[in-house]
Formats: sequence, C-alpha cells, structure tokens
Amino acid sequence: MNFVVVTGVSTGIGWAITKTLTQHGMHVFGSVRKQADADRLAQEFGTTFTPLLFDVTDEAAVHEAAKLVRQKLNGQTLFGLVNNAGVAVPGPLLHLPISELRNQLEINVIGQVIVTQAFAPLLGADRKLQGKPGRIVNISSVAGKMAMPFVGPYAMSKHALEAFSESLRRELLLYGIDVIIIGPGSIVTPIWDKAQELDITPFLQTDYGKVLGKFREFMVSRGKAGLPVESMGELTLHVLTTPKPKVRYTIVAKKLKNWTIPRLLPKRMFDNLIAKQLGFK
Repeated sequence: MNFVVVTGVSTGIGWAITKTLTQHGMHVFGSVRKQADADRLAQEFGTTFTPLLFDVTDEAAVHEAAKLVRQKLNGQTLFGLVNNAGVAVPGPLLHLPISELRNQLEINVIGQVIVTQAFAPLLGADRKLQGKPGRIVNISSVAGKMAMPFVGPYAMSKHALEAFSESLRRELLLYGIDVIIIGPGSIVTPIWDKAQELDITPFLQTDYGKVLGKFREFMVSRGKAGLPVESMGELTLHVLTTPKPKVRYTIVAKKLKNWTIPRLLPKRMFDNLIAKQLGFK
C-alpha cells in the first residue's frame, strides 16, 4: 500500500484529494486543525485514513506528526506529500493591515516550508529508509502566475510557493524526490459559499469602497462557474502515479478565456481591461 500525507483535508480540495486517493487503494494521513474534523473524516474514510492534528505554522506539532507517520511507515518511504493547506486574505494592498498580510504569508509560504522540512526525510531524504523516493505535490493557483487586484496577499503567497517549488525541485534532485506544482483556477468548493460573507467594511471608506462590492460579486460568480472539486482529486492521483510527470499542471475552467488569452495579452492591455471592468476608467 502507498502512503500519502495531505494537508488541509477538512473540506474542499484537500477532502476531494483524500477521497480519490483512498478510493484508489492509498492510505492518506490528512491534516486538520480541529478534533471534530479529525473524528468526522476518520469515520467517513475508515481504515484508509489517519488524521493528523496540526496547524501548518506550528513547527513542533508538524514534526510530532511526522514522527507518527514514520512509525506507521515501518522503515518504508512515504509515497507522496501534498501541500494543500492555505488561506486567502482579500483587500486592497494600500489599506490591508500588516498583521493580516503576515498571517497570509505565514500560512501559505512558511507553513509549506515547515511541512516539507518535516516530511522530506520520509520521502527519501533519509537514505536509511527502504523504497523509491516519493513525490511532493504543491497546490498553487493561477494566482501563482497572474496577480489580480484585491487578492494581492494571496497572489504574493502563491508566487512565493512557485519559487519555493522550483528551487526545491532542483535541490531534491540529489535524493530523486520530484516536486510538481498544480495550479488550479476556480474550483467549486464550500469556500465560495462564504465569499458573499467577506467583510469589506474596513475598506468601504477608502477610494476602493465602491468597487469592492462589485469585485465580491465577481468572485462569487467566478467560483460557482469553476471546475468540480473532484477534478483536483483525479489530477493529483495522476501526478502522484504517472511515470513522467510534468513540472507544472494548470487546471482551469474555460482555459482559453481564463488562462491562455490573459497570459498572452500585453500586460498594459490586460491592465486596461481590468480597469474598465472595475470602473476605474
């Protein structure tokens, strides 16, 4: 049996990845922050799932979880690590509280490094373990390549994750551990049900106040038109098992419109289109 660690599995993409991997005969060690989620998922997935209780920013807790996984592996290498846990902090950069920006980067960047450092030995950096080196799959976003207004903190974190993945992939050539990025666009998950509830009141008295409501509606509609969450589970399974994975996979609904054309347009032209959409011009 192949063993995989997946972070942030309580709902959404992490849950879908866990479901797909367990359905295909793998055992998932899935991280959650709440005991109630650990109990619920253990009941849902049964013996194919072991909950790990930690916040990715809690270095001590992450390393304790890695010790538990090492014991379960019984001298074998870990098949895969999926760094999925993350948050999205919205708001105009000129007015965003620095504490919120720090939190965004701490979770989405530093947290991924903490988890990777803790589990890399089990993937094969510890040469005493038996078995083939495992793979690391980092869940990035289209925001790792394109930065849109009012999601700057999130885009900053995902750009950093892309750079981390690139450097890490080349460093881990020493051990034969591969690092692959998945960059999804909008995926239909419960997070979009909460998008309408985003608190924009701290910014309503700024010059951006009038357009933030419009932007929130856009995010809700964009999310509901995204790909089904199951598609992320299927792609992650492919990335973990295909003999020769690509270094990066982009999975986007209406890919030509939402990915290819925006990436090909001159940046000034794309800026003007965004400005017109938001009513800046």
